[in-house]
Amino acid sequence: MRALGIDLGTKRIGIALSDRSGMIASPYSVISRTSKRRDWAEIARIAAEEEVETIVIGLPLSLSGHEGPAAVSARRDADEIGTVTGVPVILFDERLTTVAADRVLKEADIRASDRRRHVDKVAAAIMLQAWLDSR
Repeated sequence: MRALGIDLGTKRIGIALSDRSGMIASPYSVISRTSKRRDWAEIARIAAEEEVETIVIGLPLSLSGHEGPAAVSARRDADEIGTVTGVPVILFDERLTTVAADRVLKEADIRASDRRRHVDKVAAAIMLQAWLDSR
């Protein structure tokens, strides 16, 4: 079961992909935000090309677990992405994934300018792996 993980940021969208067995998540790409229409079309292209069966979108809850404006926006975006792709969409808690991704990249001795280019797809992979492990 192939899954696509999405970390919806305001400037970039991190994309991760599981292996075909649905066991291991890996960073895939970063989409620079342009317009929802183009962004969702790129996600749909990736989902079709990679034969994705499930899309897992990070739900940005507050540390206390409450949903704020970002979570409401993520729910709306998830509905739109599901409609555009025709693939089932699941929302999954993404708290602290960007912090964890930045830490992983720092530990790998990646320069700050390079970390900014990769952190979103690494955060998407961390979130997707957590979802895969929870099943």
